[in-house]
Amino acid sequence: MHAIRASVLSFHRDPGALGAREISGDLSANIENSVYSYFEDGCVLINEHGNIEAVGPWQQLGNDLAANIIVDDYSGHLLCPGFIDTHVHGAQLDVIASYGTQLLDWLAVHTFPAEAKFEKAEHARLQARLFFNELLRNGTTSAAVWPTVHEQASTIFFQEAQRLGLRLVSGKVLMDQHCPINLRDENLQTTERVLRAQIERWHGQDRLSYALTPRFAVATSEPLMQLAGRLFAEMPGLYMQNHVAENKAEVQLIKQLYPAERSYLALYERMGFCAPRSIFAHCIWFDQQDWHLMQRSGSAIAFCPSSNLFLGSGFFDLKLADQYSINVGLASDVGGGTSLNMLQTMSSAYLVQQQIGASLHPLRQFYLATLGGAKVLDWQDKVGRVARGYEADLVVLKWASDPVEKNRQLLSKTLADRLFSLSTLGGRANVVATYVRGKKVDSPVEAVS
Repeated sequence: MHAIRASVLSFHRDPGALGAREISGDLSANIENSVYSYFEDGCVLINEHGNIEAVGPWQQLGNDLAANIIVDDYSGHLLCPGFIDTHVHGAQLDVIASYGTQLLDWLAVHTFPAEAKFEKAEHARLQARLFFNELLRNGTTSAAVWPTVHEQASTIFFQEAQRLGLRLVSGKVLMDQHCPINLRDENLQTTERVLRAQIERWHGQDRLSYALTPRFAVATSEPLMQLAGRLFAEMPGLYMQNHVAENKAEVQLIKQLYPAERSYLALYERMGFCAPRSIFAHCIWFDQQDWHLMQRSGSAIAFCPSSNLFLGSGFFDLKLADQYSINVGLASDVGGGTSLNMLQTMSSAYLVQQQIGASLHPLRQFYLATLGGAKVLDWQDKVGRVARGYEADLVVLKWASDPVEKNRQLLSKTLADRLFSLSTLGGRANVVATYVRGKKVDSPVEAVS
């Protein structure tokens, strides 16, 4: 048993009903008790299995600790659940901050050449270690990760995540058309054999889960999509992850390739993709029927704000998702996204909602990066909260990392305002410590040259 002392924030449910008015005034006790918990001077007890044993005020729990219990003292810092990234390309660190294109050109010019390098196991191993190292350095402890089309590379991502004890959803990318020949699946029989072998090897092992991962309907043929849909239906517990309705040009191309389909999402429904544990990234260019389909199927959304801004794709409407009661989590979408840091992703999410006349409450920013992401990945009973019985995946944040941030924090009168300042001004420098199953990750992975 050991303990952590810090200010502790955790959510019980979605704070989506809160409005901008609560930022300038104190939140009521009723809202605090029903939506979230916050202990200004808190204590988290972690047992030998890496699970949370108790959470509460330091005055209540800390004074009763046995003399032999080690305490990590982060007084004056904020502790919250480890961040959850619901959509990120682990093979795209080489193309982060690549200039000047929108989605389809960006894939051809930047992404596909970078992913082709993962054919070599040494490159894949180095990049996977760099990627997971950076996730942990930024306080992200769980993620839905896209590797590449290569069998060996996708295996390496599972191996590295297992070695670090991370909670991961991943699976070999599926592509066989409208992409470079060296990034195409050879044939359906070979692909099915590989998928079945990987599912048997990795799905449910430690904290790992397997996702069928068709690239998108441009690069994944109808027969290959049908294979993915068939395996998804055949094997309960698998995940499906995909891109949909991200960019206007992409949507128009889908109409040209599948003129008989009502919509992009309707095509995926026909393929068997729309169901619980199906995670669709972007979901910008939907019509009302698409929203109804998402609601009816129990599919979830990965909201990728910095990527959508960077590639000029459009503005995701979180209020519409709320109207249809669809689970939404934040996603960095690196390399289209510009940072693996979820504080910066929260800031981008706020900017996106501002563009469509909505305000994203700071409590909800942190919810979307923690419990909201856990619900998208169907892990809400395991991670995403600082609560008894949950896995102790945690991040400790400093409220201010420079004089400007410190000055802004001193002027903040409410918790909501402090959180908003942190998400707007914060970044990598604010991450003090990351814990995976209760173990502090000092140097998550050896340095990669």
